[in-house]
Amino acid sequence: MSRLLLVNGPNLNLLGTREPALYGAQTLDDVVELVTTTAGRRGFDVHAIQSNHEGVLIDAIHDARFDCAGIVINPGGLTHTSVSLRDALSAVQLPVAEVHITNVSSREEFRRVSYVRDVAAVHVVGEGVAGYARATELLLDVITGQTD
Repeated sequence: MSRLLLVNGPNLNLLGTREPALYGAQTLDDVVELVTTTAGRRGFDVHAIQSNHEGVLIDAIHDARFDCAGIVINPGGLTHTSVSLRDALSAVQLPVAEVHITNVSSREEFRRVSYVRDVAAVHVVGEGVAGYARATELLLDVITGQTD
């Protein structure tokens, strides 16, 4: 399968206007375009979803097992709270790249916990929106078995 699922969690629809000093001026559309272009250079399509509703994200993750080779995910605040999201990622047995625009480990104490970390093969944090491209490249390396 040559498709990736791109998952963006709660509040990421506000990129470009939400706390630009932290998250920058790029929008969610910019993120989707970046990941689509990055994956496309390697022959992969992207199905992108953003939702502020946990169940919608879990359903999309479940569906990915039928037509996706891996998942790039920024769970937003669900990173720190959702065992259900973590369990969905684990259950589908697809390689996962966890990405965060900010360096969550240097922010508030509660943001230092990630329920996704142990099920993700790739972790990219604190690189801004550009981190999505790096996470996509690293995930595609995992999927295709390429290493440097």
